[in-house]
Amino acid sequence: MAFKLTLCIILAIAALTLTPPGASGPGMPGFDKLAHFLAFAALTMPMAYTRRFPMMWIVLAGASYGGLIELIQPYVGRGAEWGDWLADGLGAFLGAWLVGRISRRGRAG
Repeated sequence: MAFKLTLCIILAIAALTLTPPGASGPGMPGFDKLAHFLAFAALTMPMAYTRRFPMMWIVLAGASYGGLIELIQPYVGRGAEWGDWLADGLGAFLGAWLVGRISRRGRAG
């Protein structure tokens, strides 16, 4: 189940980040970075919960996916930004770390 959910999140992120730019999201300052952060936190959560893979691999996979998206975006009329990749990586780390902490507590009791 976690793999299927992760795959759905991967596809949603691809659809939202690799389509030509338009009226995506509110024009609030910082919204883009927050959206990246939250999306990549959500991406790593299901697999982190399963505890099938080392947390470092999950975070690296999430951050690598973010980097790949940033490399592809100029080819679909969007701009690549280091700040977006940083938000992706931080979100991937925090999502995996948070779920790792929660799942450990739930299984200890």
